[in-house]
Order: sequence, then C-alpha cells, then structure tokens
Amino acid sequence: MGSAEFYPDEQPVVEREVATFRIDRYQVTNEDYARFVADTGYVTVAERPLAAADYPGVAAEDLVPGAMVFTPTAGPVDLGDWRNWWRWQPGAFWRAPFGPGSSVDARMRHPVVHIAFEDATAYAAWAGKRLPTEAEHEFASRGGVDGARFAWGDEPYPGGVPQANSWLGRFPYDNRGVGGTAPVGSYPANGFGVFDLIGNVWEWTSDYYTPRHVRLSDHPVDAGKRQNLLATASAHEGETIPRRVLKGGSFLCSPEYCLRFRPAARSPQAEDTGMSHIGFRCAVDA
Repeated sequence: MGSAEFYPDEQPVVEREVATFRIDRYQVTNEDYARFVADTGYVTVAERPLAAADYPGVAAEDLVPGAMVFTPTAGPVDLGDWRNWWRWQPGAFWRAPFGPGSSVDARMRHPVVHIAFEDATAYAAWAGKRLPTEAEHEFASRGGVDGARFAWGDEPYPGGVPQANSWLGRFPYDNRGVGGTAPVGSYPANGFGVFDLIGNVWEWTSDYYTPRHVRLSDHPVDAGKRQNLLATASAHEGETIPRRVLKGGSFLCSPEYCLRFRPAARSPQAEDTGMSHIGFRCAVDA
C-alpha cells in the first residue's frame, strides 16, 4: 500500500497483510441512514449544539448546529486557501445537506454526507458491522490491480472516459462533471465488484491519521481488536480533536488541486466534523 509518486503522507510504500473480510458493495446511502435513524432515534453530531469549551474564541451566536458545505466560486481563486470554497452552514446535516430548506427526498440513493466519525460507527454497530481499516479500504479499492496509480490502471481517464465521480474542469468554479454526489453505483464496479471506492465521497476508516505510513517494525496499536498499522496519533499539535484517515477521494478531487481519487491517497479528518463530501461504507470480518 502507499505510493512514492504523489503526496508525502502516502509514503513509504509498505507491504501489508489483511485477514479475509467483506466490504459493502455500495456507500451507505441516505435511504440506509434514514432507516437507521427511524429505528434508533439517533441524532448526528451536526444536529447537536456546539460546546463553547470545545471551540475557544468562537462567538456564542455561532455555536449552533451545522456542517461544512462546499460552495463553487464564481471564478479562479487562490487554491492554497480552502476557505474560498467551503462555508460553515448552520442547519446543514445529513437530511438537509445544503442547509435549511434542502432535502434528500430526491436523493435517497445518493451517499449520505455530513457524517462525523461517531455517526458512522454508530450506524456500523447497528448494522452488525464495523468501519474498514485503511489497509482494508486500500486493498479493496485496488480491485486486484496492484501497483497501478488508479484503481483501473495508470491513466486518470482511460479513453477520455471518467471511471469515478471526480471534478472535471477547472477547480473550484468550472465543473463539467456531476458537480456533486451521484447515486451509488453510477460508475463501473472495480475488479472485486465494488462500486465507488474511488470518488463520489471520501470514506471514514477506523485508523488514526499519521503523516506517513509506519513500518511493520514500529509499534502497532489496537483499533477495535484489529491491528491499526498507523500508530497512535490522537490529534495534531495544539488540537484536541483526534483525526482519522479518509480514503477514496470525492467528487471534489481535481488533478490541478487534489489528485486523490486513487487507492493510495489518504486525508486526515477531525472526528467531529461532517462535510458535504464525506460519507462511509461498512465492513465485516469474514
């Protein structure tokens, strides 16, 4: 797993061995999550009031439930500042993904978004499953095509045809692709018969994030009775919220900004933060 061609945190390339497991064919959809909420009454992190102690310096009037929503710009912007295309949207959560007045009623087969790590693990426990580890996700996303840059080979768009839901055009203002999430299964399955392990939405894994892969000689830690091969890393310096590894890339991945719609790509994400391009799928020991 890993790559030496792209981003530093994908290095070093390491060998990993995973036990036999099963992984969901599709990302968890709004329909799936609605069934879970109806059965349990679960309230997601994005729907809960924010505690002032967790967000020092934030005005009291801003400590309201909400989530981060992607907003295309009118034209070219500084790609070094993500705040140019992300906004904090009060009232945004999985059932109202763009804020008050929006709905998923016509998007039930789209992947559920605005899901924090706790929300994903709660669903997985209800379903009798778990989140995949990073190694499991990368193994599954390669679909048996070992060593290739992408899940389907070395070219991002073989024959000019997109193989996953990613950004097509100039980021973040000119998208000639879907422009948001797509219904699960809209793109070809990989060699294992699994859909959207690359693109559409980033997916939570059970692993804590560290800025590099560790060697097998380093000390592993346990993650839910499974070996976590990324060592212990609870939070970045000066932060209190642990970060987990996201895998797979999303509809926002663009070659000119975020070439991460690849099996080796990874991204850190604070456990408490839901965004409009983050979802998940589940796995289970075979």
